[in-house]
Amino acid sequence: MPNLNSCKGKHLTIEDRMFIEYALDEQYTLKEIAERLGKDPTTISNEVKRNRVISSIKRSKELLRCQNHKDCRKKQLCKESCTKLCKKCSMINCYRICSEYSSKKCLKLNRFPYVCNGCNPTTVCHSERYQYRAKVAQVNYKELLKSSREGLNVTANQLKNLDELISPLIMKGQSISHIHTNHKSEINCSERTIYKYFEKDIFTAKNIDLPRKVKLKPRKKTTASSDSKSAHRIGRTYEDFNKFLAENPDTSVVEMDTVHGTRSGKVLLTFFFRKTSLMLAFIIDSCTQLYVKEIIDELYEVLGAEVFKRSFPVILTDNGSEFKNPRALEYDANGNERTKIFYCNPMASYQKLHIEKNHEYIRYIFPKGKSLNKYTQEQITLAINHINSTARASLNGHTPFRLAQMLMDDLLLDKLHLKQIPADEVHLKPALIKK
Repeated sequence: MPNLNSCKGKHLTIEDRMFIEYALDEQYTLKEIAERLGKDPTTISNEVKRNRVISSIKRSKELLRCQNHKDCRKKQLCKESCTKLCKKCSMINCYRICSEYSSKKCLKLNRFPYVCNGCNPTTVCHSERYQYRAKVAQVNYKELLKSSREGLNVTANQLKNLDELISPLIMKGQSISHIHTNHKSEINCSERTIYKYFEKDIFTAKNIDLPRKVKLKPRKKTTASSDSKSAHRIGRTYEDFNKFLAENPDTSVVEMDTVHGTRSGKVLLTFFFRKTSLMLAFIIDSCTQLYVKEIIDELYEVLGAEVFKRSFPVILTDNGSEFKNPRALEYDANGNERTKIFYCNPMASYQKLHIEKNHEYIRYIFPKGKSLNKYTQEQITLAINHINSTARASLNGHTPFRLAQMLMDDLLLDKLHLKQIPADEVHLKPALIKK
């Protein structure tokens, strides 16, 4: 008797298959076999159907009846002088000489056990016979296991079509996630599989053409510096920020930062809305408090007090010198509070990780070390529109712009000239804004 201590989730062993063959010969029910092996009945059922084989003919004169037997009127298949109906001939098997022969299927094969093991009438049955054999099933299993781990499970034509779809979009700087989201009906594999194809160097676009993988530096343990007690941080520390959110859990948070091209020259002032992942960027002449205040004042004027307050209720930023005049940012010219400014801990930019991670998209278009002096705000807005139109896996396949349409003021999108870019036109390479 085979070992019957198999567990669910494990592959069937040769001992399991030998027991299945024995149980079929002894006419066990499907439920009894499944319980003895500790498997789901569907597993046993699929195993038998997948590995049943047509039994061989042991005697040359053994009859295999055609399914058209009753209505057949054929004569003289063996010789012209024969006057008998061929179906009544006990010497010749139709399957050997008749071109219209079709084996008769036993209706019992349409339900469990799907095979003739243990069937009493097999000695006189004229239908096609199926058997389950443990050794044959084990060989089939090993061949399938080996073949499933080799090569690519895709035809050459399918691979060619996939390459023609994906490679041109990759060369535009689009991510695999964005492409997969917008072409699900045309791509018959997962994102992970596409990455494997790139690893195998199958596509025209190469692994190096993929958007770079961002590697975060190990976080350093730092001690509190003298900056942690600076006047601009009093009541605005990261701990104060967390306390404020705990008391006002529905408050929207905007992260603020700067992106430099070279050490001197123009800089991008960026905003990231946590709720929608929408990003804004404004080009300023230099990284100073004056220019940061000018952008905040301009946004306040263009959007109006109410829209600005709803859109920018809380701003979280770092301790850069350009942000160290919080009152100038928090209050308008009449002394009315328009937002609240909070600061990350010194040397802890990971506390505003969302905007830091989203700067990755900016670097696709504006590489680090390249001057920003030649660019206009219109070009920056164009780049931001392409970034905000990129589908994100973190947003369940949606784009930041799409979420912003649903959750933010339409006036903000209109006044700042933000718009959706068609999925296949999204371009995240420097060529987007080349003059």
